[in-house]
Amino acid sequence: MNAPIRTLPPQGIEGLDDPRGPPLIAYMVEGKPITGETDWHHHLRGQFMYVESGMACVRTHAGVWAITPHRVSWMPPGVEHTVRIVDPITGWGVWVAPEATADLPAKPAMLRGSDLMRALVLRAVDWAHQDHLNDAQQRLMDVLMDEMCHAHEPDNPITLPMPDDRRLLHVAEALLAHPGDNRTREEWATTAGLSTRSLTRRFREETGLSFVQWRQQVRLGHALEQLGQGAAVTAVADAMGYASVSAFVAMFRRSMGQSPGKYLSLDPA
Repeated sequence: MNAPIRTLPPQGIEGLDDPRGPPLIAYMVEGKPITGETDWHHHLRGQFMYVESGMACVRTHAGVWAITPHRVSWMPPGVEHTVRIVDPITGWGVWVAPEATADLPAKPAMLRGSDLMRALVLRAVDWAHQDHLNDAQQRLMDVLMDEMCHAHEPDNPITLPMPDDRRLLHVAEALLAHPGDNRTREEWATTAGLSTRSLTRRFREETGLSFVQWRQQVRLGHALEQLGQGAAVTAVADAMGYASVSAFVAMFRRSMGQSPGKYLSLDPA
């Protein structure tokens, strides 16, 4: 695999999204962090994006998830998605040509980056203007590709599958807009024009989660957004509809394996 590495060009990350050229194109997001929100779009190449600092939320037609520091988002070629930058991002990424994605996940995924992966990208940035790699450089690129293919999912990825049923989707979108809404399952069923039993059964069938679990994932995602922006835990707990800070922290710890502050400051695995 002959894969020169490029730094971020003047036209930005999207300027590297060309299926022609080397199988791997790596870049660093340095200096001014990435900000803003995108429209729905897709890439010609697959994209690994590692967040060093900041936070983003990615949405596809299948679900929503948060990219927090020291984690990697993988978006296969051709998948429509939108990205909202919650807190300005710095980091690095790798564009992968379609023909080189056979051993990578076929669907969008949250992965965990590694120190080795980061070190290889940092080393490869120095080769930005080379048309060909020497044998030693090529071996490092092969290792980078192997690391990407074997990147594992975090123990607690923030994923949120979306239902297809229009009645359930109405409820889901309302909760996404107002995660602190404390209406009961029975009240939401009435809103959707369903019995409580039907709402419960259909939510699990279409998302793989119970209604209560799905709403908790919504709140986790929104909580991470607000915490990433520097909001106090007390304010976040209140906004998410929890009766007390301790109840919110207990839920967060059960779901994520650590407290809110510790989760957001994790070092790379």
